[in-house]
Amino acid sequence: MKPGLPLRAWYLLGGRLPQRHREWVFQQATKPSWLLWFGMRMFLQVLPLTIAITLALVLGLGSPWPLAVACGSLGLIVGVYFGVSYAIESTDHRMTKYGYPRGAAAEVRRARAERDQERYRAVWRTTENGS
Repeated sequence: MKPGLPLRAWYLLGGRLPQRHREWVFQQATKPSWLLWFGMRMFLQVLPLTIAITLALVLGLGSPWPLAVACGSLGLIVGVYFGVSYAIESTDHRMTKYGYPRGAAAEVRRARAERDQERYRAVWRTTENGS
């Protein structure tokens, strides 16, 4: 069951959806663009902290805006990079919270990648003489 727009926004911001949406969450974790959506989710989760740090530097410490924005941007980049570095593990852990076996999402993605590789080889790795 696909959640409504407010619940999808909540999910993108890092919230947990009710169990009735578990199949939709699994589909999101296994579709071809899952890593892009994971990166967007990480970006949206780190962004408020980045804004808070930037404002604290400017308003609390009197730092110049360019320096504060540079520090905040660096924090944003590092936060998203760190989150995406553990995307597979994080996604599989999230799937266990919805009742799926450990590694289920990674296995579905791996099987799809294998099918794609086989299809690629069948089309592009044949020789002209048929051998």
